[in-house]
Amino acid sequence: MSTTATVVTVVAAFMAGFSGVSVLVRAAFVVGPLGAYGVPEAAWNLLGVLKLAGAAGLVAGFFVPVVGTLAAVGLVLYFAGAVITVVRARAYGHVPFPLVYMAPAVAALALA
Repeated sequence: MSTTATVVTVVAAFMAGFSGVSVLVRAAFVVGPLGAYGVPEAAWNLLGVLKLAGAAGLVAGFFVPVVGTLAAVGLVLYFAGAVITVVRARAYGHVPFPLVYMAPAVAALALA
C-alpha cells in the first residue's frame, strides 16, 4: 500500500470515527441537524455504531485488505444516504457536510 493510500485511509477512519463518536455522545452540532432532518432519535445509536464500524473496518483493512475495501464501500453508501436525507429535508446548505466525510472514504476506495 502506498503512503498516499495509507494517509488517506487513516484520515477517512479518523473522520468516520469522530463522526460516530459525535453521534453517540449526542454532540449538539450533530444531533441537532439529525432531528431537524427527521431522523428518529431511536436510530442515532445505530448510525454512530455504523460509522465506528466503518472506521474500524478501514483500519482492519491494513491487515485484511478486503475488509478495508468493504468498509470503504459501506461508508460511501452510508454518506450517500446522508446526502439523500439532507436533500429530502430540503436543507440544501447542509449537503456539503456529509460530502466532506464521504470524500476520504471515496479516495481510500479509489486508492485501494
